[in-house]
Amino acid sequence: MKKLLYAVVFALTVLVVPEASATNYTLWIHGKNGGGTQIGNYNDFSNWGPSSTAAGVNKKAVNWNGTQQIGGQNGYIRNALDCFCTGDNWCTIAVHSAGNLQIGYALALHGGSARYKKNATPNASGVCGNTDGTTQTGWNIKRVYVASGAGGGSELADAGEWAVKDPIVGDLVTTTARTMYDHNATRAKMFYMYAGAKGTFYAAILDGQDDEAVAYHSTGGVSGSSGGGYCNPGDWFCDGTLNTGTNACSNGKAKWSNHSVALRDDNEAYNHHGAGNWAGIIGPVRAAVVTYSY
Repeated sequence: MKKLLYAVVFALTVLVVPEASATNYTLWIHGKNGGGTQIGNYNDFSNWGPSSTAAGVNKKAVNWNGTQQIGGQNGYIRNALDCFCTGDNWCTIAVHSAGNLQIGYALALHGGSARYKKNATPNASGVCGNTDGTTQTGWNIKRVYVASGAGGGSELADAGEWAVKDPIVGDLVTTTARTMYDHNATRAKMFYMYAGAKGTFYAAILDGQDDEAVAYHSTGGVSGSSGGGYCNPGDWFCDGTLNTGTNACSNGKAKWSNHSVALRDDNEAYNHHGAGNWAGIIGPVRAAVVTYSY
């Protein structure tokens, strides 16, 4: 009898197939230029800073050619989303500057498409293999953190202030960036906007408060087909105050859907640039994903 019981227990143990374990990832999408990063190498954080720095659970660097147009490079972003944000796996997304355009473009234009579930094991080109051949709609994204988002473009592009004539500069013209895709179509994913205000002497080119490269109308996710001058409370000669959260600006101008200002730089402490050391407005975004990506 005891031998029979052991045999039954053994058989049941053999028949039980372990469930695939879910893994959470943090994807970092850089902006314009990108510092000579290796496309397809998800461990190359040279654009951001030391790879040893904490930057969210299972962090991955999503590298693309930041001199080229958004549409032509967006496939690299979709490869990463397919790799790490399908099947049982979930992602927190962190972006900087034109990386805002990249994730917005991916979600608006491809976030409702069928995506093969991938195995999170990329080849040298950054492409992962299928798991079971089944698909899902869009990607498993928890939330998006945006450091100095250029989803609304920059007046520096409008005025031709960037000396290099890289193709991406055309995409960063305010009217072009704002009409490139439907910025309201986030697939119900929240975009938490971190808006820096440590501008510099040429800030007059940028409307309202700015971080040396992008103004509040863009970094705050303010809606519309053109920019505007938005500022901190109490500042003069602005179109309105950039209010925090999802609230409209003080002049009634709404933010895009699912865009919420998590940090408005009232102390003018953060500029646009990471300086190769997770600095500037990237710093508080890094701190946020360390806390909230799990």
